[in-house]
Amino acid sequence: MMDKLQKYKPTDKMIDLIGDNYSLLQVMSRFGLSLGFGDKTVKEVCEMNNVDCQTFLVVVNFMAEGFSRMDGSADDISIPALVDYLRQAHIYFLDYCLPAIRRKLIEAIDCSQDDVSFLILKFFDGYMREVRKHMEYEEKTVFKYVDTLIHGNAPKNYQISTFSKHHDQVGERLTELKNIIIKYCPAKANTNVLNAALFDIYACEEGLESHCKVEDYLFVPAILKLERRMRENEK
Repeated sequence: MMDKLQKYKPTDKMIDLIGDNYSLLQVMSRFGLSLGFGDKTVKEVCEMNNVDCQTFLVVVNFMAEGFSRMDGSADDISIPALVDYLRQAHIYFLDYCLPAIRRKLIEAIDCSQDDVSFLILKFFDGYMREVRKHMEYEEKTVFKYVDTLIHGNAPKNYQISTFSKHHDQVGERLTELKNIIIKYCPAKANTNVLNAALFDIYACEEGLESHCKVEDYLFVPAILKLERRMRENEK
């Protein structure tokens, strides 16, 4: 059933996926798939890299089509593969994407050391701290809990529904930052660099939103099913 609904299939050429939707490049790199795969199919590229093809396709189709409430997609997911994907996404945002935006902001505005420049950086640093805190909580608490579940133990002191409740969207502060830059940008700022930073902020915001959706609509349902299975086995 699901195969008919899927936009991308195991038999599609990987290069066609990228040609169709270049934002899938990031999904590929988070699954550890490198470029240089010639005309190989999705299935062949995944097998070459020891990546669970079905999990890759569920995420890719979700990102492309937003199959947010598809019944059955949680059944097709390898939880370890999905956790690896989410961990790699955290590394991308915290170690690459956000620091790169910060460098661009400094380059664009530090030629005018005024209050607005200071405020823009202060806001951005606050935002980075918030994202880091959110992702560290996932690493230390949520993923650790899931690892325990996968190994057949169900800790009594935590459930994935707790994560769902605490899963705040980290977007509000970014909207404020964009508004400050757009409305009060220092006159002496380097416009090209500042615009490039703004483009990156918009792209990062979209990336974080879709990252949160993968967690909410693919990861959480898969863990809920695992929890249910374990409770039934205990009876």
